Amino acid sequence: MRIVVAMKAVPDLVEEIELTPDGTDIDREFLKFVLNEWDDQALEEALLVKDETGAEVLAVGLAEDPDIDQALYTAIAKGADGAVKLEGGGQDTHSRAAAFAAYLAEEPADVVITGVQAPDDLDGQLAPMLAARLRQRHVSVVAEVRVHDGELVVRQEFSGGRSHELRLPTPAVIGLQASREAPRYAPITRIRQAMQAGGVREVSVAAQPTGSGLSVRRMYPPQASGHAEMLSGETEDVAAKIIELLRERGIVKA
Repeated sequence: MRIVVAMKAVPDLVEEIELTPDGTDIDREFLKFVLNEWDDQALEEALLVKDETGAEVLAVGLAEDPDIDQALYTAIAKGADGAVKLEGGGQDTHSRAAAFAAYLAEEPADVVITGVQAPDDLDGQLAPMLAARLRQRHVSVVAEVRVHDGELVVRQEFSGGRSHELRLPTPAVIGLQASREAPRYAPITRIRQAMQAGGVREVSVAAQPTGSGLSVRRMYPPQASGHAEMLSGETEDVAAKIIELLRERGIVKA
């Protein structure tokens, strides 16, 4: 069984994010990019299937994503059998689906697993769009993928903590919500070994960016609605100020 994990690099939300001068996008020049956390879950689930069945796992990303090489080499360090960097994709979800579909048309997979969403897109529909382009079965919001008698057995989650189990033949596209186990850790030494081995293959795809039909007119930074007041001084004075504040807000009556 051949499993392809479609991955995306996204801005690290720990970093302070600034907008471009026209206010229509985030300024990416000095941002650090990391693997989308849902794609990290997808990679882990694929590796769990590999551990159980001996399947081949291939990580695939787009060259247009900043720092995607780091994510691909990390995937190899975690246990992926190889990685591919696609040239010729686009940034929006529709164009990404077109690029992945063009590659998979030439190098088919039994299963494609990708994160169910990403924090920086507007629709989070990569899995169903990719399945539609490939004319394959699709299940999203999945929390478990197993293989039984040559078929996939997946657990799909619903609101309220409910879930159900589906059986479907391959090929299929899975949008993963969460893996069965936390994503495994890859030591930096192993990542460097993967880099030295050069396990990332570059492939050009003939996929025209389709566009999503959506345009961002304006983005706004979060507006601060209040601020914290830092109390300083002797312990007795600070305690008295705290009691006074509690009385002002009606929390303490006496």
